Amino acid sequence: MTEQSTTTDPAPAPAGAPREPVAAAEPASAEPAAPAEPATSAEPAAPKDRRALRAVLRWTAAVLVFGAAGAGAAYGIGQAERSNLPGLSTRSDGRWTYPVLAKPALPPGAPLPFAVDNPEGIHYAGLTQLALPAPLGSTPDTGLKPEKDSEVSVDTFLQEYEGPAREKMRASFADNGLRQIVARGWTTPDGTRTRVYLLRFHASGFADTFQGCGYELAGVKGVEPDPAWDKAREGQPAPKPDGITVLRESVPFGDEQTRAGCVQSGDIQALILQSRKGGAEAVPLHQAVILQRQLLS
Repeated sequence: MTEQSTTTDPAPAPAGAPREPVAAAEPASAEPAAPAEPATSAEPAAPKDRRALRAVLRWTAAVLVFGAAGAGAAYGIGQAERSNLPGLSTRSDGRWTYPVLAKPALPPGAPLPFAVDNPEGIHYAGLTQLALPAPLGSTPDTGLKPEKDSEVSVDTFLQEYEGPAREKMRASFADNGLRQIVARGWTTPDGTRTRVYLLRFHASGFADTFQGCGYELAGVKGVEPDPAWDKAREGQPAPKPDGITVLRESVPFGDEQTRAGCVQSGDIQALILQSRKGGAEAVPLHQAVILQRQLLS
């Protein structure tokens, strides 16, 4: 009997059927087959080789997709405002971060300041609730020593002024119907010390008599209008009904510089003082003045 061949030719595929790669058949005898000779002609890739090729193609496509996405993101960042990109550090303009401001609730039936039925601008809310809150990250100023509900005495308030001015201001308060003073103070990490005072009078006409906006302050040789504030206000109408005054200690100053801002709103006079060694920055005071005016409007 003729010995059967160890390899068989693949059967011809039916007409129209797709051609499949040809694999070597299993030997028919128990004897090991001779090693296959290296292929001398181009043959279809084996399944394992095809899997590797497909993996390479998939990774190449992924790299192209992510590259395109990265280019799009880079373009978007280039077009976006820096302040709109979370986590991207931008240079601060000097403003502080305050808690969300909210005007206090009024007693039942009380009119708003400067409403039609309140032309004198009387504030019926609690004075402490109208004072500007401390910014985030600051520490309370323990030197103020406020009493109940942040109220301070006239003597405590007058410590901000030189000795000769104190008696004159004390007499003015007695003659012009001063009712109450509240205070709030803090120190920020850069060393700026802020004091906010709200003085409530019996009527707006009495509040107009206040003469302590930056003049004869303790340790301050002289003050002048803040040119940065005046420049920022160029072309803008004067804020009404609130009267605002912003001053700075004149140059040269001593170890520290003081800036002062006053807001007169109806029956309330606000005084904001900021002091810092080497020079007080203008922006924090301007910001405090604007926010305090909003609370009193």
